[in-house]
Formats: sequence, C-alpha cells, structure tokens
Amino acid sequence: MFKNLIELIKSMPTEQQCREYVAQQRWENGKAVCPYCGCGRCYTIEGGKRYKCSDKACFKKFSVTVGTIMEASNIPLSKWLVGIYLVSSHKKGISSYQLGRDLQIAQKNAWFMLHRIREMLRLKENIKLDNIVEIDEVYIGGKVGNMSKTKRKKAREEGTNNHKTMVMGMIERGGNLKLIPVGKANNMTGFVPAIMNNVDNDAVLITDSLPAYQTVAPHYSGHEVVNHSMNEYVRDKTIHTNTIEGAFSLLKRSIYGIYHQVTPKHLSRYCDETMFRYNLRKVPDMQRFIYSLKLTEGRLTWKALTQPVGTENNNQVTKAITRIKPVYQMLNGEIVAKFDSIKEASIATGINKASIARVAAGIRKNAGGFQWVYA
Repeated sequence: MFKNLIELIKSMPTEQQCREYVAQQRWENGKAVCPYCGCGRCYTIEGGKRYKCSDKACFKKFSVTVGTIMEASNIPLSKWLVGIYLVSSHKKGISSYQLGRDLQIAQKNAWFMLHRIREMLRLKENIKLDNIVEIDEVYIGGKVGNMSKTKRKKAREEGTNNHKTMVMGMIERGGNLKLIPVGKANNMTGFVPAIMNNVDNDAVLITDSLPAYQTVAPHYSGHEVVNHSMNEYVRDKTIHTNTIEGAFSLLKRSIYGIYHQVTPKHLSRYCDETMFRYNLRKVPDMQRFIYSLKLTEGRLTWKALTQPVGTENNNQVTKAITRIKPVYQMLNGEIVAKFDSIKEASIATGINKASIARVAAGIRKNAGGFQWVYA
C-alpha cells in the first residue's frame, strides 16, 4: 500500500499496471463487468488492454475506462491517476495551468480533466442533514466596477449592478457539508427548496437573522437565530454559525487564491469539489484517493461541458423528462418487478440503464439476464 504520491507513481510505472489497479478498484476482485449489458462473464483480449463480453446478445469490446470519467481520453491512465490524487488531496484545489505543467499536457486538456474529476466527486445520492444544522449563505462573484468594459456595458443594459451568485451552505454538527448554488444574489426562488431538499424536518436549524429563514422555520423541530447585526456571534457556547463560516472560507480561498474566478455555470462543480474534500477531511490522502476511484462511473463530454447555458442543456432535460416511463423487469415471460423509470430500475438492480433502454426499445433481447418492457 502506497502512502504518498511518489510511492503511487513508483508502484504503477506502466499503463498495464495502472489498468489492473483501476480494474481492482472499479470491479469486485478486479473481475470485469460489461458496461453495456451488465454481464459479469468477460474475457481479456489484446494482451489485457481490453475485454470482450461473453453474452451472445452483446459480444461488445470495452476497456477498463469505458463508462467512466476517463472514457475516450487520449491522456495516459498514469496521468489520470496522478491528477485524481492531486485534486483529492490538495486542500484548496489545483489550477488547470498548474496541473497542465505537472502532467505535461495542454492547459485546455487539464481544464477538461479537472471538470471530469469534479463530476466524479459530485454527490451521487441526496442524504439529508439531521440533528443540529447550521445554515448560512455566501455570495460568489466580482464587483461590476472591476469587470471589463464589455461586461460593465452589459450590466448597465440589464439595469443591474449585482452579478454575484448565492451559494447556500448547510452543515450538520459533526457531519457533512452541503454547498448549493441557488442563483443570483437577488433571486430567492431557490432559497427555500434548497433547505427543504437537503435538511431533514427533525433537525434544529441555526441561522443568522435573515428574515427569509423564518419561512422554513415552522417545518423543523427548532430554529435558533444568531443576530450578527447586534454583534452576537455565540450564545450559550453552542448557538453559532462558526462551523459553516469556516467551510465557506475554504471555498472562497480556493476561488480567490487558486482559480481566481469561476462562472455561475460551473460554480456547482467547484462546490462539489470543496464538499468532497471537506466531508473526508479526517481521512488520509491515500484513502481519500482510493475512495474516489470507486466513484468513476459516469462520463462528462466536452459538448455537455461547454454548451451555452439555457440552450442545449434545457432541451436535453426536457427530452429526458418526457421519456420517463414505468418499466417491467421480466424473467421467462413473468413479471419480476415494476419500476417507475429506467433510472430507478438501474439503481435497484445495478444494470446499466442504457442497456435496459435498448431492451425496452426492442434493440436488444436482454440486459443483466432479464427482459425489460415498458409498462
């Protein structure tokens, strides 16, 4: 077991050793599972570089990176592992320029790599905070007076001098942190849903004196207010928001000192990165790195990352919503289970959702040994 970056590099000097290590972390006992149909019977080809599914209905070839953040990347796997280690261990992150120099790749490639790693670190399930939860808000963005002439002109045309984005911060005492971007500073539309969706109703809230918190207070077991405007910061040694303020400082230091500026479009990814490191802050760097490798499923494409806000993204979301249909899981003509959507079926069974969709559409005969039919 390696303990630092030097030992990590020395332990896997070749691409084959890197592939074997990623396979061990991705699949149980390193036994390949087909990312297309979920079949666990696969054999190695091309000297161990790739695998081939033995399912007669599939027979597809794949590598250890297919279906992960590293899919279709020309960057060597050894550099990917170093990049993941640096992002997961550096307390305030690493810039794309610095990562590009460290890995000897172009800055553009390093920027894309960083965003794919942040996508990997994103919370995959919503576990609500409980017990005592501190809540506060922070505003991310520069002043209009410090912007370029083009941006200042645009601000005047829009009739606003506030381009900052509000980030809701929620932290459970002794537990996890959540950072949720909710939009422009003058937009309170996402304020209440952000709290209701991430904090359990049995929790006791501790907030500042912002009137908007009174809207959600009746839905919770208790609500304590710290009035900062009256120079009150700690009451009875336990009523304070110092914990969430400390978490905010890590987010702001990473932006001011490392990234210098972030756009509202990508802000959520920087929040995900900060949350991941904060919630695993007591875990040694190498264990945090090993844990992150188990989260590599899912791919972020360049097109999805760079498309304009409010155009293709919204269209894709709309199309995805209209395609949600209940689906039956069947075996030998008998219904085994019914799921409200293909995504829910994939989560419950562990079978790739794209494979289930192909079977339901009549393209494939089975996925994971089952037949799938739209209800």
